[in-house]
Amino acid sequence: MTRVTTADLDRLEFQAVQSGDHSAVAEQLLDLANRVEADSEVCRAELFVRAGEQWEMAQDAERAARAYQRAIDDGGETIIDARALLAGALLELNRVDEAYAYLERLKAVGVRNLPTYIHVTETLMAHSDLENALAWATRGVECFQHQDVSPYMHDLLLELLRIRYRIRVDLGLDEDHLDKLLDA
Repeated sequence: MTRVTTADLDRLEFQAVQSGDHSAVAEQLLDLANRVEADSEVCRAELFVRAGEQWEMAQDAERAARAYQRAIDDGGETIIDARALLAGALLELNRVDEAYAYLERLKAVGVRNLPTYIHVTETLMAHSDLENALAWATRGVECFQHQDVSPYMHDLLLELLRIRYRIRVDLGLDEDHLDKLLDA
């Protein structure tokens, strides 16, 4: 068993950027996930998620989907909900119905953070589903706009508002009350 810190993750992800060998780093992350101690700073589910992200950078959506599924099965807390990440990988694999089923489940249980809303919105935009991207962005803004949040979360909220605004412009929609929050 081993302990994994955020510094370990940073080191591995920097290694992937430097070497360009995302597959090798994904394998290392999977290995760590299988050996991580229960009280580690970084949990098993987050390691599976990070491995999946590396697989996606290596253009291997099938392996990414498997890593995200392992994160879901593990049940641990992750920065971006693994169901959102799995939906994105499934869209890459053209398994559209499955992807949207995961998004529906995620919506039903409730999204707990802004990074997940941002990820889903950007994923749907990348797959030319602007209507659903707008719905997810709007839901995220409405859920978090009145919360007293840290400066980091405030920046994420502004990012989601900017993405939402771009979607509305692309759809030819007029400015609305949420768009005006960008002016404040």
